[in-house]
Amino acid sequence: MGRHGWNSGSRRWRLTALLGVGAAALALIVTLINTLPDGGSTAGTTRDGDKVHGSPTATPYATKPYVGWGFTHTQYSADEGSGAATERVEGLLAKTPMPQDQAIMGWGADNPEPVQGRYDFEDLDRRVDFIRKSDGTPVLTLCCAPDWMKGGKAGVGNTNWSQAALETAPEPGHYQDFADLAATVAKRYPDVTHFVVWNEFKGFWNDGEQRWDYEGYTKLYNLVYKALKKVNPKIMVGGPYLGMDSVDPRDQDASPALKGSWGALDQRVVDAFDYWNKNKAGADFVVVDGSSYTRDDESLPDAFTATEKFTAVGEWVRERTGGLPLWWAEYYVEPADGNDDRKGWSEDRRVATQAAGMIALVKGGASSGFYWNPEDGKGGDCAGCLWTPTDSSSGGEALPMYDLVSRFGAAFPPGTKYETVSVAADDVPNVRVLASDKTILVVNTLDRGISAKVDGKRFDMGAYGVKWLKR
Repeated sequence: MGRHGWNSGSRRWRLTALLGVGAAALALIVTLINTLPDGGSTAGTTRDGDKVHGSPTATPYATKPYVGWGFTHTQYSADEGSGAATERVEGLLAKTPMPQDQAIMGWGADNPEPVQGRYDFEDLDRRVDFIRKSDGTPVLTLCCAPDWMKGGKAGVGNTNWSQAALETAPEPGHYQDFADLAATVAKRYPDVTHFVVWNEFKGFWNDGEQRWDYEGYTKLYNLVYKALKKVNPKIMVGGPYLGMDSVDPRDQDASPALKGSWGALDQRVVDAFDYWNKNKAGADFVVVDGSSYTRDDESLPDAFTATEKFTAVGEWVRERTGGLPLWWAEYYVEPADGNDDRKGWSEDRRVATQAAGMIALVKGGASSGFYWNPEDGKGGDCAGCLWTPTDSSSGGEALPMYDLVSRFGAAFPPGTKYETVSVAADDVPNVRVLASDKTILVVNTLDRGISAKVDGKRFDMGAYGVKWLKR
């Protein structure tokens, strides 16, 4: 994991063009005033980062340790682009409100604290505003860290946006500084009551011992947890956002703790999770992520059966945490190529396998999950995206994956009581089913059409068909 379009994009603030004979001199004065002795510019930043931004809104899950099924904003999203297109997406989301997750740095958000004590929340403000306008429940992932917290240069314009730099963890001496930044963010957006600490243990790998630095992550997590609770005891915090990597059962890293036809958990993941779980200061929910396929991109024994991993991992996690609400921060069913693109399947196959994966997540006890939206900045085709790119006035149109994620969230919110429904014996191997007292979701796992009988009703389904039934 960890190969997700993380770039923040170019800086979006700019000094207003200075006109007239004295423009150059005035620009030089501004530069000198906004430069620290060590050369780090503070231009465009503010000291009052904890000032409440905009108009906080109320959400239905503000006091609950779960939020339901939604998506994560990535580098490109609907907060920018054509006004008509962005409004179109806002309208879509307002009809079926979903939780929306955003990282505080990267994935569309600029460095929030380029100099210690000096803040730039322009990008994050815009993303939070979009979530508010579209009636979403806001969730913030506390990743990643400003450069000065990890041995880099302070100052506006000095942020190193390379993947290696972004995925570097704060130095231990700056763990408290990162916790302080988290507290500042919480004060700025008081309607955000759900925070996820860090992302996939990025930067927390112990090269010497070839294992996760779970001690370091847990120290950071505990400081952040305490800082957020000090801001508001009602804030809910979760971790460890650990990638639940699996391997072939014959692999030397395979754990005997959990295995199935889909593979076996990596023992180093088991060790990291168990350490955090035992030594955490507290948690209101537990967060993991992962793929149905193995670390070597193998879907064992096939893509649909491999999704059973989500069920097995969910049950294992909830048993270890005493039943804490379970969130999946990311979940993937289609192996990526070398560029982290998932474009090898037809959209029908992609949506059907995704639906099977979401069913498996629920059966494992998950109450919340976020689809990683691979939005493009511009163009036509957008494999797996929720909506078409918003760069033009015709953009922002819902795509098949949006229909699945939005309908799933509306049909199966937290607290849903799931029911067992009849499935014809011949159809059992070929379909995946999830049912409540009002709705049934049926997925055809075959690349050919079938006639299925579910809950006493017979109907036709196309290849990789996804069907919603009312009860």
